[in-house]
Amino acid sequence: MIKEFEQNMSNALQNFIIGLNDAKELMSCFDSINKSNSDTAPKVLKRATLIMVLTAWETYIEDVAVELFNNKFGVLNGCHLGNFMQQQFSIHLKRFHNPDSLKTKKIFQEFFGVDVTEKWTWNNYNDPDQVRHILNKWIKKRGEAVHRAQTDQTKPHIAKRDELDKCLRFFSELVEVTDAALMKV
Repeated sequence: MIKEFEQNMSNALQNFIIGLNDAKELMSCFDSINKSNSDTAPKVLKRATLIMVLTAWETYIEDVAVELFNNKFGVLNGCHLGNFMQQQFSIHLKRFHNPDSLKTKKIFQEFFGVDVTEKWTWNNYNDPDQVRHILNKWIKKRGEAVHRAQTDQTKPHIAKRDELDKCLRFFSELVEVTDAALMKV
């Protein structure tokens, strides 16, 4: 699990931890309400938790890319080449939403020469392809949670409570290995 605010972590990781804590607080609210009266526990809190975790992921990827860009190319600020690079990078970031594995791979490979998705291994996740697949499934589920409200009450809720624990753990570990890999670039 992420160690709170280590010195060799990116600022983006520190911000991710804060965002993830917000998602954990939502889950605590859901659990608290669910313990007192399971009939009234608002399922929207589970959906909101899912959305917040994936938003923290998206924010992390954007922030760490900006951080790396500034660290690598900040010396070029003000010159023609530096201005061009900054403009191209800004254009890419404006179009960068829902960072699935392919989009994440592309931005870091294009601007920093590293396929960060190849570094995605830890504990029970020994295969980067498996991690890419799971990430893409979560991204898809976030899209459904954001754009498709749970209108059919006969279907199971989009975000089950135990799945959210897995989601929180997955993204905590994914960001931790991503940050470790990128801080070496």
